[in-house]
Amino acid sequence: MFRLSSMMDVQNQYCVSRPIYSIRAFEHVHERQIRETKSLKERFSGSCRCSTKRVWNIVKMYFPVLGWLPIYQIKQWLPGDIVAGITTGMVCALQGLAYSLLVNVAPVYGLYAAFFPILTYFILGTSRHLSVGPFPVTCLMVGAVVLTLAPDSNFMQPGNTTGVNGTTVMVLNAAARDTQRLAIAMSMTVLIGVFQVAMGVVQLGFLVRYLSDPLVGGFTTAAALQVVVSQLKIIFNVPVGNYNGILSLFYTIGDVFKNIKQTNLVDLVAAVLTIIVVMVVKEINAKFQKTLPVPIPIEVFVTIIDAGVSYALNLSGHYGAGVVNTIPRGFIPPQPPDVSLFSSIAGSSFSTGVVSYAIAISVAKVYAAKHELTVDGNQELLAFGISNIFCGAFSGFVATTALSRTAIQESTGGKTQVAGLISALMVFIVIMALGPLLQPLQKSVLGGIVVANLKGMFMQVLDIPILWRKNKTDCFIWVFTCISCIVLGLDIGLLTGLVFELATVVIRTQFPSCASLGNAPSTDIYKNMKDYKIPGIKVFKCTAPIYFANIEYLKDQIKHKVGFDAVRVFKKRNKALKKIHRLIKKGKLKFTENGLVPVEPLGVDNEAFEREQDPELVKEFEQDMKGGTSPNTEVEVQVDWTSVLPVNVNVPKVNIHSLVMDFSAVSFLDVMAAKSLKLILKEFLRIGVSVYIAGYEIIMKLEAMGFFDEVVNRGMLFLSVHDAILYIKMETSDNLDDPMADKVANINYISVQEDVLSRGHFLCITPIHMHV
Repeated sequence: MFRLSSMMDVQNQYCVSRPIYSIRAFEHVHERQIRETKSLKERFSGSCRCSTKRVWNIVKMYFPVLGWLPIYQIKQWLPGDIVAGITTGMVCALQGLAYSLLVNVAPVYGLYAAFFPILTYFILGTSRHLSVGPFPVTCLMVGAVVLTLAPDSNFMQPGNTTGVNGTTVMVLNAAARDTQRLAIAMSMTVLIGVFQVAMGVVQLGFLVRYLSDPLVGGFTTAAALQVVVSQLKIIFNVPVGNYNGILSLFYTIGDVFKNIKQTNLVDLVAAVLTIIVVMVVKEINAKFQKTLPVPIPIEVFVTIIDAGVSYALNLSGHYGAGVVNTIPRGFIPPQPPDVSLFSSIAGSSFSTGVVSYAIAISVAKVYAAKHELTVDGNQELLAFGISNIFCGAFSGFVATTALSRTAIQESTGGKTQVAGLISALMVFIVIMALGPLLQPLQKSVLGGIVVANLKGMFMQVLDIPILWRKNKTDCFIWVFTCISCIVLGLDIGLLTGLVFELATVVIRTQFPSCASLGNAPSTDIYKNMKDYKIPGIKVFKCTAPIYFANIEYLKDQIKHKVGFDAVRVFKKRNKALKKIHRLIKKGKLKFTENGLVPVEPLGVDNEAFEREQDPELVKEFEQDMKGGTSPNTEVEVQVDWTSVLPVNVNVPKVNIHSLVMDFSAVSFLDVMAAKSLKLILKEFLRIGVSVYIAGYEIIMKLEAMGFFDEVVNRGMLFLSVHDAILYIKMETSDNLDDPMADKVANINYISVQEDVLSRGHFLCITPIHMHV
């Protein structure tokens, strides 16, 4: 149990002396802010002039290379950049070849995707450590669109042979298919770049914030599973249909097992050995990271060995192994993007662009924080957008970054994007000179490299129990997104996961955490503690925004925390007053020195707290509101609602005289919420309960919405809960009258509210000092 007294010692006490902060203080601060704003505008208007320095700063903002390249430290940085660039370049080239299989285009275009984006990002990027190039998740998203728009079935044509029944045998026009698939991939890459540039221009980099870590974790894990399944047909070298969309993963697995007897054992053994060797060596690199001068580029060694063995043994000719076979020396002349495809790939392009940017900016921020650098999110959008447009124009496919490549570039000594430029030079050498030497390379080896590099994504499954212990909602988001992407496909699954994530946010704000606070004795600490209560005062705290979706829930919470319904109390009191006036008029009640005394026993103990609705009360009250009988206006009556009433009406007890609403944690409220909140305050005021609002931020918003009037006035505003409590105690200590007593004089029972409000305790600030 929390014992505050044991924590307080005389030597650690502190004393604060200041006036109670109320609306008067806010008004003085507001006036000072207005004066300062006018002064700032005057100074700013005089400084808005074009200068050489200002122009140069703007140029550096859009071309960050001009900021760090002039201060490049050759002796300190260049050796590390060279080693990092060579190492990363070899890995990037081989991953480009491998990831081209995910896009369903020829491997040479993977080399283009690993080369061209680096050139533009070197000039426009703000991260000094990112390794720009293809990434399996985005490649798979592009490949899914490619398979949807250009399946094999669209390129079947009659052959020169006939079947058993005399029918013409249909053959696949692979050349036409590959041309169309390339056009789709490069057109989609260009459109992704256009979307990213547009988002950067209008400063929409904040949209990626809606992709939370649990959402991205579930999505990338499902994408990793999709990548593995897509590589099964290459690893086993079996025929598989082209599937995309809902349940496509299960259809693909079904085809693999259906044709499992056609497996090429040479390709399967090569792929399995590649996966084992690459994963083992990567574990060695991770374990001996501080000992090894550079990570072992195992992908390079595996590729060279397999290409040599395949060439020497002629695995393609003798054993039917699937090989790369088409990597020409030099660049293939690019073809322009097909603009007519834009309408059919717009949705997929936008989602792929957002995912691509989210992956890149998250990795960039990790290394920027590590090296105490900054990353401009909107400039990164422009950099990747222009890089993708440039890459697509030269027949490449979508570029982002990969955590593994970036880790290699940073851990091997890379300091700036000069390392990226050197890695591009390595890819350029492969394109211009070494490409034909890789033609005997088995495709299953590339597939094995892809699978081996997905280990980090699969390890994210271990986050599930951690999320479950820390935050079950985040755990549900992770699992739901992962399952959605597996079942529905990456595009629809990501959208479904995003909708689910936003729904959890709406639900959590729609049912906010509300508490009734208590005051620890002799302190200004207010916590949700039942042991510390303030007699006659209730402190209600709301810790979420107040808006149209949760205002009704807030009303219910206020009723629950204060222990009564203010509207019901008001109606019951009116009913009691009506009966009292009738009894007086009929002579069944008479006045004595002790107040009203019934001629006959009529009263009941007023101890019941009725939560259920009273249909008779509601019906009778509505009839009275429409012009029913009114009490005798000639009689003056004073009623003590805490004592026994002379009529048979159970009026709920109101055991507080003040309600403090702590809105210090409320970030915003809308017009509907403000209107409802105003009605809530008036409901309490008309039954004699004084209401005070604590919190600075909400005051300005209420003022802007014209919240205050003669009844709900600015006098109920305080900076903190403690200020409000001190003021209430000061007022109630000076007021000897019963705050729960109402006086009804020369008015009908419907007008009781006006009398109560005219006698209500409204704020009149008197500067005092307090000691805490």
